[in-house]
Amino acid sequence: MRQGLIQVYTGDGKGKTTAALGLALRAAGRNWRVLIVQFMKKWDYGELHSLTHIPNITLKTFGTEEFVYKGRAKEID
Repeated sequence: MRQGLIQVYTGDGKGKTTAALGLALRAAGRNWRVLIVQFMKKWDYGELHSLTHIPNITLKTFGTEEFVYKGRAKEID
């Protein structure tokens, strides 16, 4: 494969991280390089620590709700 693929998982509820990790593991198993980018995560998930032991998978996390909405609480109430 010469060019990359992008998949985006959004929405409320569960399953987004599980779906992304499953696909990432499959791709890494085929020796493809994987970048997982997460936004709005504030908890410490054990499965994300496991990714540091798997070659070809890089995880980047950005922001939390407190960071994104800081000073704008009235807009989301």
